[in-house]
Amino acid sequence: MRIALISDIHANLPALEACLEDVAQQQIDAVYCLGDLVGYNVWPNEVIERMQRERIPTIAGNYDVGIGTASDDCGCAYKTDHERALGKKSIAYTNATITESNRAYLRRLPSHFVLEYRLATDQLYRVYLVHGSPRRVNEYLYEDRSEESLRRIVEGIEADILVCGHTHIPYHRTITAFGGRNVHIINAGAVGKPKDGDPRACYCVLTLTLSPDGTAIEPQVEFRRVPYDIERAASAIIASPLPDEYAEMLRYAR
Repeated sequence: MRIALISDIHANLPALEACLEDVAQQQIDAVYCLGDLVGYNVWPNEVIERMQRERIPTIAGNYDVGIGTASDDCGCAYKTDHERALGKKSIAYTNATITESNRAYLRRLPSHFVLEYRLATDQLYRVYLVHGSPRRVNEYLYEDRSEESLRRIVEGIEADILVCGHTHIPYHRTITAFGGRNVHIINAGAVGKPKDGDPRACYCVLTLTLSPDGTAIEPQVEFRRVPYDIERAASAIIASPLPDEYAEMLRYAR
C-alpha cells in the first residue's frame, strides 16, 4: 500500500497542481489531505474545487476551521505583533474571497482519519491522520518535541503511525510508546508554504509493506520535493491585497 499525504496547501494552486502531477506518476493507491487548504494566497476557491474534483479525502486544518466559521482568527501561533497583523490581513482577504458554498465545504471537513489494516494475528495496524495533533487542530508537533510528550499524545489513540502537518516542516521520528511498542511520528511537510528553507512543494509517500507471514507491517517514508512555478504564486500575492511578505516567504521557504 502506497499512500500520498499532502498538507498545508494554503491556496497555492500552482504548488498543488505540481504535486498532483507528481502523485500521478508514483503508483499511489490512495491520497489523503491533512488540511489547511486556504489562507496566504489568492486561490482558496480554486484549491477547494480542485480537491473536490479529485475526490481527495481531506481533514480540517486550523485555517479551514477559521474560514469555515467566518472567524477573524485562524488559530495560528504568531510570534510577533507584526506576524499577527499580517495574519489578520490574510484571513480577512480569504473571508472576503471565498464563496459561500466553499465555506460550507470547509465546515463539513472531519477532524481526523484513522486507517486500519488487519494483520494475520487479527490485530489492527492503525495510521492516525491529523492536522496539528490528536488533541488540538492547532497544536504544533515539532521534531524536537520530547519523547515523553509524544508518548502522552499517542497513548490515547492506539496508533502505530501518527501523521500530522501544521508546522510546514517535514520529519520522521520513531518513539517507544508506553508498553514498549514503536510508534512512527511523521510530519508531511507543506505543499503550498514550506518553512524549512527549501521552497519546492513537499508531500509525503508512506509505503506500508506487509511481512511474508502477514503478522507485521513495515513502514517506509519518502518526502518528495516538487518544483513548481514559485514566481507565479509570488506574483499573484504581490498583485493582491495580501502582504508582499508572503511572496518572500514562498521564495525563501521561511
